[in-house]
Amino acid sequence: MNITEGDIIYINKPYGMSSFGALARVRTLISQRIGRRKIKIGHAGTLDPLATGVLILCTGRKTKEIETLQYHSKEYTATLQLGATTPSFDREHTVDFTYPALHITRELIESVLPRFVGEIQQVPPEYSACKVGGKRAYKLKRKGQDVELKAKTLRIDEIELTSFDRERMQMSIRVVCGKGTYIRALARDIGQALGSGAFLTTLCRTRLGDVRVEDCLTLEDFPAWLDAQTIEDLQM
Repeated sequence: MNITEGDIIYINKPYGMSSFGALARVRTLISQRIGRRKIKIGHAGTLDPLATGVLILCTGRKTKEIETLQYHSKEYTATLQLGATTPSFDREHTVDFTYPALHITRELIESVLPRFVGEIQQVPPEYSACKVGGKRAYKLKRKGQDVELKAKTLRIDEIELTSFDRERMQMSIRVVCGKGTYIRALARDIGQALGSGAFLTTLCRTRLGDVRVEDCLTLEDFPAWLDAQTIEDLQM
């Protein structure tokens, strides 16, 4: 590792931890390893706490590459619970509404999914980091305030239905998309297009650019990996 020139580190973010939490853990371990309190580090592309998968961390001068990395194509796998919604469209909140779902079939799903391929308009979830009047939308919602977010143009290259369990009313998809896509919002919109509701029960970013989840270190493995590294440029 070269402290000044920097490195790019691939982490498989665990369930229940924020992207910043994973970054902070790695920063602390590197600081302890080199005996320096201040380490320049950032991440490319935020993952929700309830999502897992590829989180790219950049240190030193490599932080200049973060913006470029964020524009790389991303791949996700997700499981949707049909027939219900939550305020955040994932399991962070409990179900707030239920909807008819018995009419949903594999054929209906496969006829609906192509509507979301290409350049589309998507309204971000109210529980998101989007800013409203300079404040994060999710913070306003947690204070009981209403927020109104505008639709954004984004690109979805592929959506594939990988499984459908009609008894449990759950479907799994693989999504390849560009920057700014909220898979939670996609779940919401798919549910509406099916004449029902939907929210995420699982979400994993399986690829960011050329980096796949199989290439990533877990936070449990990171300390041993770090111990094996030769640290350079400590004098600077």
